[in-house]
Amino acid sequence: MKLLVLGGTHHVGRAIVETALERGDEVTTLNRGLSRPPAPGVRALLADRTDTEAVTVALGDGEWDAVIDTWAWAPRVVADSARLLAGRTGHYGYVSSRGVHRWPWPAGADESAPLVDGDPASDDSADYAAAKRGGELAVTEMYGEHALLARAGMILGPYEDVGRIPWWMRRLEKGGRVLAPGPAEAALQYIDVRDLAAWMLRCAEGGVGGAYTVTGRPGAVTVGQLLTTALEVTGVEAELVWGPADLLRQEGLALGAELGLRLPDGSTPNGMHDANVDAAFAAGLTTRPLRDTLADTWAWLQAEGDPLPRPDAPSPDTWLDPAAEQRLLRQL
Repeated sequence: MKLLVLGGTHHVGRAIVETALERGDEVTTLNRGLSRPPAPGVRALLADRTDTEAVTVALGDGEWDAVIDTWAWAPRVVADSARLLAGRTGHYGYVSSRGVHRWPWPAGADESAPLVDGDPASDDSADYAAAKRGGELAVTEMYGEHALLARAGMILGPYEDVGRIPWWMRRLEKGGRVLAPGPAEAALQYIDVRDLAAWMLRCAEGGVGGAYTVTGRPGAVTVGQLLTTALEVTGVEAELVWGPADLLRQEGLALGAELGLRLPDGSTPNGMHDANVDAAFAAGLTTRPLRDTLADTWAWLQAEGDPLPRPDAPSPDTWLDPAAEQRLLRQL
């Protein structure tokens, strides 16, 4: 398959490129060329996505079987790319988010849950949910049934630049007593970035379109299993001390918000980790064991070091007040 990846250097984009190369696909990327050199075997096109004229020149008269777009900001950029590629690629996969659903998310929600409003012509990047929904509309308007909207849940695995698992692994690495967001049996729902990439590529090859909630099965993993397994794969000597949700809230600690276990105000969200994913699994989604995700994330951290912080997300350094953590640990 001839594949064009718009992006291709960070987290999901990098995983898509590497997975496509492993499949034997012919891969072209389009990005600014600033973050990382292109992977061996990739044809690299250089342009700033926000500069429509530069993108037009970079694309030239190229044709591809499929394009996958990882853009997460102003929808107008997605609309421009979809328009420029119309008639030159038969499938447009857009990496979207469960965030396009209107809050609060209903328990057990599927793809039919209410959506936020979005404008495909908007240049506004401030509202993530609206920007992603605008991107969805831009792709759908141009590609119709040949558009794949992958509404991803929490994305973990190697190259994660949000900092969730890298942050936790670095905390655990320090050893000692580590405050953890209780209860340990709270369910988590996530997708390994490589499983998301493999599924989108299979959909592209098979011409699968439509909107899908793409994350793991509900109830398959708990936060206790996640952090205990993280300890095991890092080989760190540390003790997890589970802080009850009420006590965390009382101390003003939002610990657990980084994993979607509670909101920044300490309350517990409904519908965050129990999405109905029957449609994606029926369309061929498969997921790997938790241990593989965490072990490979740890190996990547050891090989390449911590990822650079994302400019559009709060710094992980602000997620936990060390003094408040120690104060609470003394109570437990």
